[in-house]
Amino acid sequence: MLLRNYWKSRHKNGRGPAPCWIRPGLAAVLWFCVTQLGSGGGAVGETKSVVQKDAEFDVTYNDTVTSENQTIYAFNHTVSRNKTEGVRLSVDVLSQDLDSTILFVVRQKQAVLSFQVPLILRGLYQRKYPYNHVGRTLCQPPTRAASETQYFFVDVSTLSSQGTNYQLRVSRVESFTLQTDKKFSFTASPSQPQYFKYVFPDGVDTVIVKVNSDMTFPCSVMSIQDIQCPVYDLDNNVAFIGMYQTMTKKGAITVQRKDFPSNSFYVVVVVKTEDEACGGPLRFYPLRPDELIDAGNRSKVLDVVVTPAINSKVYVMGMLFCLGIFFSFYLLTFLMACVENKRMNKKRELFQNPSDMSPAETGKTPASPYEYGSFADNGSTLSSEAITDSATSTDNNYGYMERSLDSVGRSRQESLSSVEEDDYDTLDDINSDKNIVRTKKFLCVADLARKDKRVLSKKYQIYFWNIATIAVFYALPVIQLVITYQTVVNVTGNQDICYYNFLCAHPLGALSAFNNILSNLGYVMLGLLFLLIVLKRDIVHNRALVRNDLNALECGIPKHFGLFYAMGTALMMEGLLSACYHVCPNYTNFQFDTSFMYMIAGLCMLKLYQKRHPDINASAYTAYACLAAVIFFSVLGVVSSHHKLDKALVIFSAQDKLLVVLFCLQVFGKGNTVFWIIFSVIHILATLLLSTQLYYMGRWRLDSGVLRRMVYIIYTDSIRQCSGPMYIDRMVLLVMGNIVNWSLAAYGLIERPNDFASYLLAIAICNLLLYFAFYIIMKLRSGERIQCLALVCILFTAVIWGFALYFFFQGLSTWQKTPAESREHNRDCILLSFFDDHDIWHFLSSIAMFGSFLVLLTMDDDLDTVQRDKIYVF
Repeated sequence: MLLRNYWKSRHKNGRGPAPCWIRPGLAAVLWFCVTQLGSGGGAVGETKSVVQKDAEFDVTYNDTVTSENQTIYAFNHTVSRNKTEGVRLSVDVLSQDLDSTILFVVRQKQAVLSFQVPLILRGLYQRKYPYNHVGRTLCQPPTRAASETQYFFVDVSTLSSQGTNYQLRVSRVESFTLQTDKKFSFTASPSQPQYFKYVFPDGVDTVIVKVNSDMTFPCSVMSIQDIQCPVYDLDNNVAFIGMYQTMTKKGAITVQRKDFPSNSFYVVVVVKTEDEACGGPLRFYPLRPDELIDAGNRSKVLDVVVTPAINSKVYVMGMLFCLGIFFSFYLLTFLMACVENKRMNKKRELFQNPSDMSPAETGKTPASPYEYGSFADNGSTLSSEAITDSATSTDNNYGYMERSLDSVGRSRQESLSSVEEDDYDTLDDINSDKNIVRTKKFLCVADLARKDKRVLSKKYQIYFWNIATIAVFYALPVIQLVITYQTVVNVTGNQDICYYNFLCAHPLGALSAFNNILSNLGYVMLGLLFLLIVLKRDIVHNRALVRNDLNALECGIPKHFGLFYAMGTALMMEGLLSACYHVCPNYTNFQFDTSFMYMIAGLCMLKLYQKRHPDINASAYTAYACLAAVIFFSVLGVVSSHHKLDKALVIFSAQDKLLVVLFCLQVFGKGNTVFWIIFSVIHILATLLLSTQLYYMGRWRLDSGVLRRMVYIIYTDSIRQCSGPMYIDRMVLLVMGNIVNWSLAAYGLIERPNDFASYLLAIAICNLLLYFAFYIIMKLRSGERIQCLALVCILFTAVIWGFALYFFFQGLSTWQKTPAESREHNRDCILLSFFDDHDIWHFLSSIAMFGSFLVLLTMDDDLDTVQRDKIYVF
């Protein structure tokens, strides 16, 4: 109160600043009051001995402190503007009495550092770990003078009445300022953190700070902080400022000059009190109030090196390389279209001027231009005789039962169905007609292409419009969410939120890993290219229909392009959502990267089935509803497999806690058992239902009598008559599919893989590959051939898929582990110093998917001149 009144009176009576002698005097009075309050506000007249000593660097001081005395060590050193010298304070308390706590206060020109010894650091669930040996580096504020002598004081005090022995030593830190590309080794512990200074050299705007260790544990934290005091270098405050990440053996942070106005920063390394954050074991102790736990030896040897990052030229080269690769596909497609148009023009001239042909050539009927695909338009309509000769010449090559083609030039009404009148009774009921036709032993495409083409075309166009609508409603919140993720990372500095390959993460603007986003451009560009190719084919086919071209009307696989448009759109969306995922990759948004992969796999299987079953293929609503169910299970699986044991624990007594631990181990130990049982049962039931649907071509009913009919069929066909299946080819495919799916279900139930999304994707890919292999085998078995373009696409795609999978399984990061464990898999860039292994996976997988789509588009071009009642269903 006296001080406050005195201060007010001085300001009322005088206008100018207080005399210079008042401020140090006032500071001394304030310091005296603080020391008296710090000593507990002792009785009036109680005196405390304060001893100040001139101290020197690199000298160990052994002394004793009690509540009766206080020691102040005065140090001075010369600070240069062009050279920063680190100063480190080391303290040892020799007494084992934890109640004798000593307070150390370091007073500097622009900073105050205080800590107690034993130093109490807290861990999970407020566990307390005492440390008697403490080492701290003093913050060195910058100076404007060329050379300046600075003083700092170390005050030692305690409230313990018993004398406590301690050792104090102040020394200079060697190599406090890190040099570019020079490795420096050091040792750190929870009570002895380390930090160093780095100054950006001229011409370097971005650097990568790498911290490595041969020791996995103890868990540690590396942090990048601005040059300011105080420096947050303890486990309980290192996350307060700057950028930080946990680490075991590897840690790397990319630092840009624009984020640090002083053109310099501190590299702080802190060892944590516990290893749980790095995936280490979580020790269970009986939790009693104020119980201190011995942490043991938690020293860790590390080394740090700062290397320059790439410059703007490498960014430009990376972007040009990415664009160049995928624009080359556009150029190649354009050249192929030009060559095909030129060839078709020559064919058209030959048809229009038959007198110019040689006698040998006139005796040979030229092939239809549609044999060569439909990149080009043909302006002429072939005569019925030419079609008859062409179809008859291939009669011996297609089909596994002897049938003859009387005439292709018959009316369109007669050619709509390959079945004859004596094959089935003529009924007015269309449902009865379907039941009879679709249960024939040998089916042709004409049997399953009886519906009006315009109706089917609209039906399959819904696939495209539905996926376009899904894409808009799915992508917009995804983009909003990942922008929020990136903002949180940039604001908080928490590098553990996102699972980057930190050794090859090149920032651009607010994005932390631009290279991982750029490499997804191939999906978008090649998806757009595929849409253009499909559009060209669609236009050519529609022109042929307008001309009433018999080949387009009656021959080949029925052309329905809606699923192809949906596949191209899905490929583009895969690129967009994969880029969104790589803005901040982690397990919570991994479904962004996989959702359209499920859709692509499902659409490809539907397209394969639609080729020879156009009338009975699933509708868009049914297909997308099933894919939505798959994504729903994907989300459930990811959430189930990432429940952490420590999330469910609550502070209980020792007996109650044991029960909680057992419960959590049972429910959340390596996957949810209940979830895996439910999923496996649904997986097997869905496989059986789909198998039945495919085997009977949809001509069965799921009702209360289905079990009775199943038992009856098994009894009459298998036991009583010992007859084999009517549709052998279908049965072979479905048996193989059931074996694969039952095996995958058993594997999931037994192993319970943590990466459920990838497990679900593996199921889809295995089924797709199985069906594709069956389709190719049956196509060749039926006497059909694969044209050169389709064969080249198959071989090219298979090779690219092989290389792509190699880079995919390199595993540069994994969100199945903790962020620190994931960083152990990080590796340097391998392409143009800009792209890593996962970026190459993006390049190759986008090309492989594009090639796979081309295979589906061209693999049946050889049937474009074959009558549909000569093309068999399998």
